[in-house]
Amino acid sequence: MPQRKGLENHTVGSGFILVGFSDHSSLQGLCFTVFLAIYLMVLTGNSLIALITVVDSSLHTPMYFFLRNFSILEICYTSVTLPKMLVGFLMADGRISFLGCAAQMYFLVLLGSIECLFLAAMAYDRYIAICDPLHYILIMSRGLCVRMVVGSWVFVVPVQIGQTYQVFTLPFCASHDLHHFFCDVTPLLKLACADTFWNEVILYTLVLVFVILPFSLIILSYIKIIKAILKIPSVLGRRKAFSTCSSHLGVVTLFFGSATAVYLKQWSKDSADTDKYFALMYTSVTPMFNPRIYSLRNKEVKIALKRLLWTK
Repeated sequence: MPQRKGLENHTVGSGFILVGFSDHSSLQGLCFTVFLAIYLMVLTGNSLIALITVVDSSLHTPMYFFLRNFSILEICYTSVTLPKMLVGFLMADGRISFLGCAAQMYFLVLLGSIECLFLAAMAYDRYIAICDPLHYILIMSRGLCVRMVVGSWVFVVPVQIGQTYQVFTLPFCASHDLHHFFCDVTPLLKLACADTFWNEVILYTLVLVFVILPFSLIILSYIKIIKAILKIPSVLGRRKAFSTCSSHLGVVTLFFGSATAVYLKQWSKDSADTDKYFALMYTSVTPMFNPRIYSLRNKEVKIALKRLLWTK
């Protein structure tokens, strides 16, 4: 026991090294430029979406209430990882402190889990709008929307505090080289020199609750939505109904597709490189495309953008 305690103290003092792109040192400058551009687009695009849903009264509806919260969440989500990655590329230094790594992992899994719940809430909103339009205003009240957002935070915060505590009380007595771009649960557990069986059980339980269950609810909602759309007699009516869902469906496909590929793959060393690139997709690339998806495929957002940009 004294020996393990010493190892834990050593871990706290030395922290970790984020290997990331270090195998391709010649690409550091290019990577910095690319990810700086991605980060700026994430900040600009999501800030613009959040702004127009506040200032334009025509967008004061439940769908855009969720979209505003989702866009703000996307800004926070990318800010957990990208600034540290940019510093690492610029300084060619992937070191991160033990507490810094714990904080990064906590906010990453916290915000990622809440995003999944928000996407499920947005799918429920579309389900009510299309399948029960006469009661939409009554069901999707302002109070319900606020409770769904606040409830997501209240539910997820303590759960992810517990997971973070369990991961970072493990002894990391092997190599401190973290073969990833940021501190995530799976690569951290691979560095632990203790039995991580229960950590893995907890991890996959939380994946079930915060990823698989929301995704299943989204799929179920869209099955019912598609059935309702197919019953609409006019082609124009079907097209209009589907257009109100296409943006959300595109975001769901991007986010859950890449996230599921990472967390549901078998644990193997061969998949480590693939996993970290998939992780870049849902932490960096997907938040960049989300504002484009909503602005390009949503007439209401495009009209609101024109009003905002052209107003003197």
